Amino acid sequence: MPEQEPLVRAEALVKRYGDHTAVDGVAFEVRPGQVFGLLGPNGAGKSSTMRMISCVSKPTAGSLRLFGLDTATHGPAIRARIGVCPQQDTLDHELTLRQNLTVFARYFRIPRATAAARAGELLDFVRLADRADDRVDSLSGGMKRRLSIARAMINEPELMLLDEPTTGLDPQARHLLWERLDQLRRRGVTQILTTHYMDEAEQLCDWLVVVDGGRVVATGTPGGLIAQHCTKEVVELRVRQDEFPEAELSGLGLRLELLADRALLYADDGDAAAAAVHRRGIDVRSVLVRRSGLEDVFLHLTGRTLVDS
Repeated sequence: MPEQEPLVRAEALVKRYGDHTAVDGVAFEVRPGQVFGLLGPNGAGKSSTMRMISCVSKPTAGSLRLFGLDTATHGPAIRARIGVCPQQDTLDHELTLRQNLTVFARYFRIPRATAAARAGELLDFVRLADRADDRVDSLSGGMKRRLSIARAMINEPELMLLDEPTTGLDPQARHLLWERLDQLRRRGVTQILTTHYMDEAEQLCDWLVVVDGGRVVATGTPGGLIAQHCTKEVVELRVRQDEFPEAELSGLGLRLELLADRALLYADDGDAAAAAVHRRGIDVRSVLVRRSGLEDVFLHLTGRTLVDS
């Protein structure tokens, strides 16, 4: 069977705002059915890229095609086939949940009866059917995000764009949203999401593009990126003294990273490295052995943590 053509193809994509280059020569492809993640700190160019994909903003240079169509010239045709859940809440707070969906359906010229049926199905899908006739301003933050996803699905899109879908949500709300997004994946709905949460990217995404300063610094599966750029385990050390004893820690692992509040010792056997720290008599306040993750990948590639960027 021949390989399917990508739903999205970006080549040498550039976006400038005056003298500021937000996206600087980015290239990637998104395959049908894939959950594709754009990973990076605030200001890395994720939202600018999403705005170009959603045909809200035109590229300054380079090529961006969705469904084989150029976003610069086929915006309306592309927008009819995608669903967008923006980072900022754009719901109509004076309307009910059901009305938010049925009114939005008019933009796609969906017949009223069809819109009403879809609204009921989507509210059930995001577990808000019991609040269908409540006003949006009565909802919690997590409920609003779920309603935003339902609204983005009203036109039965081939591609969903989710910009920081769980920012500001509590852990319970995040996990419920993850469950809904995973159900979309199992239905075969292609998704592009931006996030700066490492656990979210690792949990949801099939393929990642890590961006920093508007440029791609790495691409791959979550597990592949960790295997390529990190050791199997990390020893997190917090010491009692003001400065980390760098000389005493050197040689205990394959790599040492010193952060403001802790030292990270990268080793294939974390327990053995932690035991070596104790044998050297280093005065530590706490020791944690954990597996390497995407946060460690970003630290290795950029020299700083994602949270502190």
